[in-house]
Amino acid sequence: MSSNDYGDGWEPRTRLGRKVQDGDVTSMKEALESGLPLKEAEIVDQLLPGLDDEVLDINMVQRMTDSGRRVKFRCVVAIGNRDGYLGYAEARDDQVGSAIQKAIDVAKLNIIEVDRGSGSWEDRAGGVNSLTRKATGKAGSVTVEIIPAPQGLGLAAAPTVRNILELAGVQDAWTKSTGNTRTTVNLAKATYNALRNASQSRTPERARRKQRETGVTE
Repeated sequence: MSSNDYGDGWEPRTRLGRKVQDGDVTSMKEALESGLPLKEAEIVDQLLPGLDDEVLDINMVQRMTDSGRRVKFRCVVAIGNRDGYLGYAEARDDQVGSAIQKAIDVAKLNIIEVDRGSGSWEDRAGGVNSLTRKATGKAGSVTVEIIPAPQGLGLAAAPTVRNILELAGVQDAWTKSTGNTRTTVNLAKATYNALRNASQSRTPERARRKQRETGVTE
């Protein structure tokens, strides 16, 4: 499923958006390293067209209000180009379809460049099949550890973790998950946080500050 639903009539509202439209920023890497806030989903549509998205979980959430019981749907989505870029988000809405689209749009604003490489001692240097180093992420009670693996091993991971790694373009990895891993939202968020933590180790300080202010938090 393609998550690029925007037409050509985009009018940028931010400095980064204008730089993208004017051709001063021509890649997602440049956009992320600029340190400018990523606040328009259309920027990602322009720089990473044809992103794939994966609905990881949909739950019905009920809340009592003065006017009675209100029902909303909470949707958890991951997006990626299967070649080094990944986004993640949760969103709620009265309709399932609207919740999914909201989550996709927010996930675009949480896009990261995954620090891929060939970090296994069994692998040749210079590849991008795995990660460069071990990565750990936490969400709620869940901790996910992603360990570089040699080319050809595949993804030794639970289905939710595997889906996210595939969207990120990671082909080989060992993974370890602890905590209440049956909670899909925390398992997915912990996986995303692990990859984000790894990418921050080589991200300029200005961009790291922006991610702390606008990104998904543990």
